[in-house]
Amino acid sequence: MKGGGYVVTKTIATWFGVVLILVGILGFIPGVTNSDHMLLGIFHVNTAHNIIHLLSGIIALWTGMTSAAYAKLYFQIFGVVYALVAILGFVAGTNDVLGFIANNMADTWLHVVIAVVALFVGFGTKEEEMVKAA
Repeated sequence: MKGGGYVVTKTIATWFGVVLILVGILGFIPGVTNSDHMLLGIFHVNTAHNIIHLLSGIIALWTGMTSAAYAKLYFQIFGVVYALVAILGFVAGTNDVLGFIANNMADTWLHVVIAVVALFVGFGTKEEEMVKAA
């Protein structure tokens, strides 16, 4: 990091963390998640799905507050994992992924978008692009 700059990757990781933690919490709140386990009436969630969001969010938040290198590594791993989850989601259709993670096509397509963004941040940016001078 050069002269008073900030790291964009850390900021993105922090926001990913906040959003994933919020989504994980909302998945447990009746009313936000209906009796059919549909978060916002769109995404099929269950306890395992919510816990995965919470853990992914906590790790993202931690990396965002730690270092750009950890944040970049997080996005590399996170991007690959979510890409695999998206592929498994297409295979599973409306069935649970790996037999325990609630899934529907809205979940799968959201996982595709998350994977693309994470893979771009993790692999598609050069070190000098991650740092912006203040």
